[in-house]
Amino acid sequence: MKKADANKILSDSSFTDDLAPFYESTLVPLIFESYAEDLASRAKKLNPDSVLEVACGTGVVTRALSTVLPDHCSITSTDLNDAMINHAEKIGTCREVIWEQADVMALPYDDETFDVVVCQFSTMFFPDRILAYQEICRVLKSGGKFLFSIWNGLEVNDFARAVMDAVTDLFPENPPEFLSRTPYGHGNPDEIKDEIYAAGFDRCHFIQQEDISYAENPTMAAIAFCQGTPLRNEIEDREPDGLERVTAIAANSIRSRFGDDQIQGRMSAVIVTAE
Repeated sequence: MKKADANKILSDSSFTDDLAPFYESTLVPLIFESYAEDLASRAKKLNPDSVLEVACGTGVVTRALSTVLPDHCSITSTDLNDAMINHAEKIGTCREVIWEQADVMALPYDDETFDVVVCQFSTMFFPDRILAYQEICRVLKSGGKFLFSIWNGLEVNDFARAVMDAVTDLFPENPPEFLSRTPYGHGNPDEIKDEIYAAGFDRCHFIQQEDISYAENPTMAAIAFCQGTPLRNEIEDREPDGLERVTAIAANSIRSRFGDDQIQGRMSAVIVTAE
C-alpha cells in the first residue's frame, strides 16, 4: 500500500472525542443497529465460549452480543480509538464485558484464544487488511470463525449517496471523498476473498444483506453523515466555518429524493464468514 493511501486510511479512522457522541446518537440508529443485531444473531448460532470484537466503535455490536450470548461466553470488545472505547463503556451493556484499547494490527492476545471474532463495517479502515486478517486468524482457535460486514457501494446505499452527491457539487474541484473512498469503497467480493485467503483462512462465504434505513427527517440523516463521521474533518478542511451550511445542503439533497418528515432509504451490505 502506498504511504499516501495509508495516511488517508489513518485519517479516515480518526474518530475523536467530538465525533464519538455524534456517531452514537445519529449514525448508530440510522445505519448500524439492525446490522448489529443480525451479526450478533449469527455469532450466537456458532455457540462460542469466547468472542472478540475488533473495532467495536461505541459498542452497538457489543450491546447486541451481550444480550444474546449466554453468560458463560466471554466477550472482549476492542477499538483503536480511546474516545470510542470510553464512550462505549460509559453507555454500558446488560452483562459483563471486557473493554480494551487494542490495535487489530498487533492484537495483544495469545494464539488460539477466541472461538469467534466479529467486526462490523470497520475492516475498510485497517491500514493493511491482510496483516489485520492474519492477526485475527492467529487469535482464533482451530475451527473458529471470523464474522464481518462490509458496505456495498454508494449506488445502493441511498442516504450516503445523496450526501456524497451534495458535497461533490459543493466542492467540485476538491470533493470530499471519505464516503466513497473508505466505508463504501470496499465491497468487491473478489478483493475481499483474495485478502482473506492471503491471510491464511481456508474458506470464505458471502451473504448479501439488504435493509432499510429510517430517519426522523432529512436533517437528522445529514447530521449523521456530515457530523458523525470523518467526513466532518474533510468539510471543515475545505470550509472551516461551513459545517452547518454544508449539513443543511446535504439535508436538502436527501429531502429532494426522499421527502420530508420520516424518511427511509435502501441499505446494502455483505456479511462475510471466514474460517
